[in-house]
Amino acid sequence: MNDSYEDILHLSRPVSTKHKPMSMLDRAAQFSPFAALTGYDDSVEQAKTEYESMIDVPNEAFEESI
Repeated sequence: MNDSYEDILHLSRPVSTKHKPMSMLDRAAQFSPFAALTGYDDSVEQAKTEYESMIDVPNEAFEESI
């Protein structure tokens, strides 16, 4: 182990005197996933629907549409 951290390794963590501890729910919300790309889920669902409709088309009808 690195000797330079030996003096602080077993210290307790600092506790703020200005801020109360964050609730577990609020803390979990900080790390929960978020929708960085708005509309992405809708686009994926639409592409899935279109792809599935292509699979359901009989071969003859598909060849005529080409």
